Amino acid sequence: MKKIKTPWGSITTEVSLLPIFYLIFIYGFVYILPYGKILIGVSWFDWLRSEDGPLEWLQFFEYAISSLICFLIYFKIKNKKSIDSFIWLIIGAACFFIAAEEISWGERIFGYSIKSLAELSIQGETNLHNLPFFHNYVLDPALQIICLFLGWIGWKKWPHLISLPSKKLCLFFLLVSLYFFYYEVSWFSTVQHIRNDQEIFELLLPTGLFLHCWEGFKNLLKIEYKNKISNKINE
Repeated sequence: MKKIKTPWGSITTEVSLLPIFYLIFIYGFVYILPYGKILIGVSWFDWLRSEDGPLEWLQFFEYAISSLICFLIYFKIKNKKSIDSFIWLIIGAACFFIAAEEISWGERIFGYSIKSLAELSIQGETNLHNLPFFHNYVLDPALQIICLFLGWIGWKKWPHLISLPSKKLCLFFLLVSLYFFYYEVSWFSTVQHIRNDQEIFELLLPTGLFLHCWEGFKNLLKIEYKNKISNKINE
């Protein structure tokens, strides 16, 4: 367990507090940074969470890299019929799909589009997550359930599966689920949604997945190294 030193003594925690530090940095520092409107036309905070902004592109790269790592893990695992190998493959495919959706399957880079699909999209883009029914009724509930599974149910019910994120990374997923739940029910008391800070919180999900995938890849390399050493000793 990691120890955190405070003026009142040391605190030990079983989970990573990086998501908390990230949110403190965003809302306690970036949010009040001056001169944004003078230099770039908008506040630094709004620039970060804007469409096609830094956070959205960072999400794309994290999903894309996580996908690549998952596929590498899958091809390195000898037992392709194991549950772990199947889960790594599913996570890899999901990360690839989301990364492609983030850049509208290349439309934002190459400029092409599927006109019939773009005309149906609420943002006029070639992707599936902005189709009216999916965006309005499926996307947010599905995201909440997935984050709840990755941040709590998975490691709680199946702790032996190394392909599922560990308890250490739970806040990367649970904070996303909590925010989106609060965002959806906020209109009950305010008659409208609270301010849309989804990009701020969405970054936690791919970051948690990337850290999980990277940790899984490192552990696999360690196992392979130990096996090589063991084989040399036995020769």
